[in-house]
Amino acid sequence: MQPIDRSSAEHYLWGDVCDGWHLVKRPEMSVIAERVPAGAKEKRHVHSMARQFFFILSGSAVIEIDGERVSLAAGQGVEVPPGAPHQFMNESQEEVSFLVVSHPSTRGDRVDL
Repeated sequence: MQPIDRSSAEHYLWGDVCDGWHLVKRPEMSVIAERVPAGAKEKRHVHSMARQFFFILSGSAVIEIDGERVSLAAGQGVEVPPGAPHQFMNESQEEVSFLVVSHPSTRGDRVDL
């Protein structure tokens, strides 16, 4: 067993300006560290099977879940149940870093709205 961090994890870009690092990448569960710059956001989407938990490490964000806006600061998180349309947004002037845990993995389980 070796520790894993951003320097050793599989990295990917999304939304042209956002970063993700696969800390755990298994069919039954994924843990991703993500970085979203000020003003960036993801596309509104839904997962039919995956339940997700977003936990803010630094900065602040808004997650819109099924029409309700949830504001999160560092040290706070929110669960998104399967079937709930949602969108992660950084409306602040600083980048936000967070973890997103998905059970099962979202691979092949995302539909953009």
